[in-house]
Amino acid sequence: MTSGIVHALQFFLALPPPMDNHNSLAQEWQTLQGNHEQHEKNALLIKLACLALGVAGLAAQVPLGWLALAVMLLWGQEGIIKTYQSRLTDRLLVVESLLQEEQPARHAMQLHTDWVTNRPGGAGLIASYAMSACRPTVAFPYLPILITGCIAAFI
Repeated sequence: MTSGIVHALQFFLALPPPMDNHNSLAQEWQTLQGNHEQHEKNALLIKLACLALGVAGLAAQVPLGWLALAVMLLWGQEGIIKTYQSRLTDRLLVVESLLQEEQPARHAMQLHTDWVTNRPGGAGLIASYAMSACRPTVAFPYLPILITGCIAAFI
């Protein structure tokens, strides 16, 4: 009787039927994958902004110390973006493994719940940002720009 009332309400109110866990996981995967790719685009935009800022700063003869500070800030910002992206990657891998199960043992839409249970302290967060920033794919082009600036300062 109760399910008949629920179906009638869904029909009249045009409510979508409740999703099963596989559909919820699939929706979560699509959302996380889109956000993962957006973080990649954001990181690329930060790199391009750094290059443009460096070239414009050199052309405008901005003191190299200020340019180096700007480059390091942008490098740190990309490290933070990449750390966020790695959290999405971790959840994407969990969701992908759950999608392979007949009856997933865990629920969908648990990104923040999972993160909060494993959240490091303040020093751990800063260390994770620094580790992300030191990855070669992140350090390029910041490190070469800083090295070039140092060489230019002595020439």
